[in-house]
Amino acid sequence: MDGISAAERAAIRRAGRRTGADLWITSIAIFCLASLMGALNFLTTTLDMRAKGMTMMRMPLTVWSWFITAILGLLAFGVLLSAGILLLMDRNMGTSFYVPLVVVNGQIMGHKGGSPLLWQHLFWFFGHPEVYIAILPGMGATSQILSTFSRKPIFGYKAMVYAMLGIGFLGFMVWGHHMFMSGMSPYSAFAFSLLTMCIGVPSAIKTFNWLGTMYKARIRFSTPMLYAIGFVSLFVSGGLSGPFLAQPVLDIQLHDTYFVVGHFHLIMGVAAIFGMFAATYYWFPKMFGRMMNERWGRVHFFITLLGTYAIFMPMHYLASREARAGIAIYGSGVLAEADAAAPVHDLRGHHHDCGAIHFCDQPVLEHVQGPKASDNPWESTTAGVDYGNAAAA
Repeated sequence: MDGISAAERAAIRRAGRRTGADLWITSIAIFCLASLMGALNFLTTTLDMRAKGMTMMRMPLTVWSWFITAILGLLAFGVLLSAGILLLMDRNMGTSFYVPLVVVNGQIMGHKGGSPLLWQHLFWFFGHPEVYIAILPGMGATSQILSTFSRKPIFGYKAMVYAMLGIGFLGFMVWGHHMFMSGMSPYSAFAFSLLTMCIGVPSAIKTFNWLGTMYKARIRFSTPMLYAIGFVSLFVSGGLSGPFLAQPVLDIQLHDTYFVVGHFHLIMGVAAIFGMFAATYYWFPKMFGRMMNERWGRVHFFITLLGTYAIFMPMHYLASREARAGIAIYGSGVLAEADAAAPVHDLRGHHHDCGAIHFCDQPVLEHVQGPKASDNPWESTTAGVDYGNAAAA
């Protein structure tokens, strides 16, 4: 940006924050509409256009996984679309669905009545089912491929179907486990924690059925089979860290650490990609009438698997070191040293002398008093602005 004046640079930054962000939100809304129409297409095709004699309980598990994924997409993307529309209205029409305060030069000038937590609820009500939208197709492909290259029917077909249905149902019940740091009631946190642990039951059923399919089978370790086994390996390795994050007491310490990054990428990020690779190597010959190179497929698999574990497994140990160092997290992406004696003020003017980590029924952008670190209260959790007194005034 050499040769551009400071005023022009400031204008570019303002345009990025305004027009650029609005275009980004609009693109997400268009994506939601496309996903809704695609989900309707999948549901209609599966329910009304099956071959004669193809009952629901005879469908391949791949089709079942796409069917359940379409149901999740139909229910989840509508919520994200609504959240995006409300966000555009807040930014351009003067509404205050998410805006709680009027802040001028770092000073609170008035209340607008909105709630930032509303955005979190709407986003995560979409965001957690979206995790299963991404990984359920991989589960279906893995089930098909394990059965084919084990040369035996899938173990526990009906149990696999009901397990996927259970995962899809419970996926809508647990969005709050992403919000343990928001200050929710401990009773709500307990409910979300319990429901999150329940997801482990259908997930374990699927895992043991995959292992049962391979038990005493005549396995052919071709490239699709290797990727399917890799999918199971990553699903189990990443899933083992889930029960830890499901506990609010542990999640408070592990929130925004590499432990969460490692868990997410193992169980959803890379596992879903392994499902994509397995499906590509398996269906490519059926689609195009020629085989892919088996040698380079195996090289691809082992480099990817070893690289994945080398990157993401050590992150769990990095996070435990951070937790032992006494780091507490007050907000997404903001780290501050824990101070259990610090009084906490919320925006309603009530004083809570209950430590740095505060739970209440209706929290609003809490503030921990401390030394002044910035003139902008949104850049630091220790900005030195007494929100309690400002709200009372």
